[in-house]
Amino acid sequence: MEKVVQLHHKIAPELISVIEERYNILRHIQYAQPLGRRALAGMLETGERVVRTQVDFLKSAGLVDFSPLGMTVTREGEEILADLAEYIRLLRGLTSLEEEIAQKLSVKQVIIIPGDSGVDDTVQREMGRAAASLVYKHLGQNMTIAVSGGSTTAMMAEAINFTEPTTTVVPARGGLGERVEYQANTIAAVIATKLGGRYRLLHVKDAISEEVLEFILAGDAAILELSNIIKHADILVHGIGQAAKMAASRGLDESVVAEIAGKGAVGEALGQYCDLQGKIVYSTSSVGVRLDGLEDIGVVIAVAGGRKKAEALVAVANAGGQDILITDEAAAREVQTIINIKHK
Repeated sequence: MEKVVQLHHKIAPELISVIEERYNILRHIQYAQPLGRRALAGMLETGERVVRTQVDFLKSAGLVDFSPLGMTVTREGEEILADLAEYIRLLRGLTSLEEEIAQKLSVKQVIIIPGDSGVDDTVQREMGRAAASLVYKHLGQNMTIAVSGGSTTAMMAEAINFTEPTTTVVPARGGLGERVEYQANTIAAVIATKLGGRYRLLHVKDAISEEVLEFILAGDAAILELSNIIKHADILVHGIGQAAKMAASRGLDESVVAEIAGKGAVGEALGQYCDLQGKIVYSTSSVGVRLDGLEDIGVVIAVAGGRKKAEALVAVANAGGQDILITDEAAAREVQTIINIKHK
């Protein structure tokens, strides 16, 4: 296929934008079907006339169906979408970019989804689906999955379409003051329900004092047991955040936020804040796994995207312990710039 892509660039470069546009339309319809033309135009931020022309072509090609409820992707359309996804990746050079980032950040595997999740929810959904596919690939009987909170891990939970009743799903850390559907406890419960397995919840707030943490662990055998289960999970899926935003989300004192920023922290994962070189400069106390305690986890999967998170991705990857990184094209391009400047 790579040779076909090269020929396409040389012989018919003017058609590339058309292919990408139709791929994008099919992708949006698939995730929001049944979908009306007006709603699709709003998602794509383009005119209804442009959308009508393209979807009429896709219908005539047998890739889209129309009904009173809206447009849906046909079975043939779904098959074409799968092939197109790989074609678009090659077209944009994402395969070689994955290899470059993996090598320079010492991550075993990098998966890049075309687009920018910071401006397109569909890209974030695809990142979630990619994470779900990896969980399926690595999941066996009687395994434990630990998952952090966040919108992208919630998308992963939504994308799970397989079962493994022997699975136990647990939150990776204590809870943050975020939307209920984005909390680790909620996501763990959703995943377990879809798998047909069981879940255990962690009713402990994140970012508590060391004294309170020691008191909890000493006085509650069930929480201590759950903490050990989390720290020895077979699969961990977690997000990556920007240091300043995550410090604010945890409600840390202004003096602590200033301290974290003053030490050069740009990324956060699992309660620990890192500078661009991967040095952990600040840690919050919580029941669960930490960034510097991943050695007993089977497979560690980090999921985060958006151009603004590029520095955070580099920082957390440099801290070590990450096996697989799932991100989007916008973040990956920015990461490439950062690591190339760093390695000059």
